[in-house]
Amino acid sequence: MTAFSDRKQNKITRRRFLGAAGLSTLGVLLSGLPPLTGGLFAGTGETPEISRLKVGFIPLTDCASVVMAYELGFYKKYGLEVTVSKEASWAAVRDKLAIGDLHASHILYGMPYASTLGITGAEGQKKEMVIPMALNQNGQAITLSADLKKKGVKTLADLKKQIDADKGKRVYTFAMTFPPGTHAMWTRYWLASGGIDPDNDIKLITIPPPQMVANMRIENMDGFCVGEPWGARAISDGIGWTVVTTQQLWKNHPEKVLGMTKEFAEKNPKTVKALLMAIIEASQYLDQMENRAKVAEVISRKEYVNAPLETFLGRMQGKIDYGDGKVTDDPDYMKFYRDGEVTYPWKSHGLWFLTQHRRWGFIDKPIDYKKVVDQVNRTDLYRDAAKALGIPVPKEEYKKETLFDGIPFDPADPEGYARQFKIRRI
Repeated sequence: MTAFSDRKQNKITRRRFLGAAGLSTLGVLLSGLPPLTGGLFAGTGETPEISRLKVGFIPLTDCASVVMAYELGFYKKYGLEVTVSKEASWAAVRDKLAIGDLHASHILYGMPYASTLGITGAEGQKKEMVIPMALNQNGQAITLSADLKKKGVKTLADLKKQIDADKGKRVYTFAMTFPPGTHAMWTRYWLASGGIDPDNDIKLITIPPPQMVANMRIENMDGFCVGEPWGARAISDGIGWTVVTTQQLWKNHPEKVLGMTKEFAEKNPKTVKALLMAIIEASQYLDQMENRAKVAEVISRKEYVNAPLETFLGRMQGKIDYGDGKVTDDPDYMKFYRDGEVTYPWKSHGLWFLTQHRRWGFIDKPIDYKKVVDQVNRTDLYRDAAKALGIPVPKEEYKKETLFDGIPFDPADPEGYARQFKIRRI
């Protein structure tokens, strides 16, 4: 897709042209560099191997770094002509990356692992993929239906009581966006922590993010987990409410990443470096709170997320209306850079998702976790781009984490971690 295009008239409108020019100029000013014909690397040995790229995204708030790198002119700054392509579903993203129709994409953490291993969500379509950088942390939510609220459900414990009370009468349905992805893992982890078996006590279905609200409206599900703005949209439409945000489950949790095939990364290291540099600069811009109103306006447009502006900004600024009367100022709102802590592809984050894939039986036997993580989470590619930008990079690749239930995650024992949960498939 081409930003600022008026599809009905098939021409650029004056307002959109001025907006594009303004944002592009702003990007140049932020970089402190003049516009460069051919990009920053023109005439150097660092010129990208290929300059024309197609980068995918799913209409979610956290596609912002991929989109704003385009809007602010950062791709061009590094010699890239990028088409940002709105995709219909995560399955479509997976398939298009695998066949080369997309060179890279905004993608769920977990998906590159599923594709590399050929497990749930990628059956029969094994394709080695890599994660050269992460795109965001936090900013997702689990939404329950207004009907459940009417029944008195306020907490996870209440939900379990309701499910138990209705056992044999009806099956409660919950939706996530892709079986091995983040939203599925948050849903499974949260339900299981409350004694609800996601494989036996409820029905878990896959729905693309933009279709969540419509499906809840027609009562196709009782709850869903998805990225913003769709949780906020369910509240504004009066059909659902937020029972928990994902940052309440895991403060500063990993969420979306930049994904691409291993083959593309190996053949085009200079292109990958330029792409990362552009998106990292956009990520820095996004984490300046004074820019978020403008970002919300841009990504709300029909060519991007296509949702009402008011459903974006509040949660981007940490103002969380849960839809049940509770409104909070959340310091753990969606982050895009955080001094490089966000964009760095921590190997321990990839390892955590592998442990959950193992826990739920997606991986049917113990694996060499470190070998797989080293293959997928390419900290070397990130360090190369970060060095060129002169930005800090964490010295470590692994770190311990503790989620909301108090169970510590030690990267030194992934198999033991996967097996310690009471509700599991192994």
